[in-house]
Amino acid sequence: MSAEPKTLRLEAAELGPSGTRIDSYIADTLGLFTRSQVKRRVLEVRLNGKAVRLSKRLHSGDALEIRYCEPREPEVEPEAIPLEVLFEDENVVVVNKPQGMVVHPAAGNWTGTLVNALLHHSRTLAGRFPAGTTRAGIVHRLDKDTSGVIVTARNPEAVEFLAQQFRARRVGKQYLAVVHGALPSLQGVIENRVARDPRNRKRYTCIEERPGGGCGAGRGKIAVTRYREIQRLGGFSLVSLRPRTGRTHQLRVHMAHLRCPIVGDLLYGRRNSPFGLMLHAYRIRIRLPGEDRPRIFRAPVPERFRRFLREHRPRP
Repeated sequence: MSAEPKTLRLEAAELGPSGTRIDSYIADTLGLFTRSQVKRRVLEVRLNGKAVRLSKRLHSGDALEIRYCEPREPEVEPEAIPLEVLFEDENVVVVNKPQGMVVHPAAGNWTGTLVNALLHHSRTLAGRFPAGTTRAGIVHRLDKDTSGVIVTARNPEAVEFLAQQFRARRVGKQYLAVVHGALPSLQGVIENRVARDPRNRKRYTCIEERPGGGCGAGRGKIAVTRYREIQRLGGFSLVSLRPRTGRTHQLRVHMAHLRCPIVGDLLYGRRNSPFGLMLHAYRIRIRLPGEDRPRIFRAPVPERFRRFLREHRPRP
């Protein structure tokens, strides 16, 4: 740990009527530390001037003061990794993340990440976030093998402004995916609860309803996805997926739940694919700091999708 503790002071934005736990806010919204690090790194938390526990709930307008020690993890270095920038201004950088790139450094992936690339692209980024943070500017994430549009922030104020829209479910997201088989209907909505799979901690699973109502142990978190078939490709389907919520692996879990796993999904699917994971974040609708109306950003359909469509085009 650092010999000199740091202090971060801020005012919480919109958090919904029930608020959120301070430890979750520090890890998931501010991205200061991972959830497992919060208890080790945070020395003291003061809510509206009063010392409180990490489990205390934070509400909109609350003044939060966090006194913490920086981690002794490897320094996150800027790397001259090419980025396909879709848009940027003084507050945000919108990027088309390539397949295979990890979003932020963590154990086993300290280099080659989007954060490493952003630190090189925006030279002032490191100085605007607490030293040692591995998630500078990260507001939302995409899995390593998912390509597509991702919005990053250039300062903590922009992180909070964007993050509150994700919390309030005001962000519109559309993904493209190629799945095995045919969906149960041309369009529909999947709404259930998703929780970590007790048999495999790397996976998540849909919680089945018990007879008479109620869910299984752990209950999970509500997950909602709207789907629509775009084109049938023999034994495959090109589909549009619009998640209403943002649970870990949500789209992959929901497609597997329908017995139509995403092509190339080794964790939830049937087999490997030379195209890799066929999941692409195609479109996002979000309001940027200082603007009154939302913007729409699109990441072009990647070449692996075009090649798959060419190779599996229905014959007349």
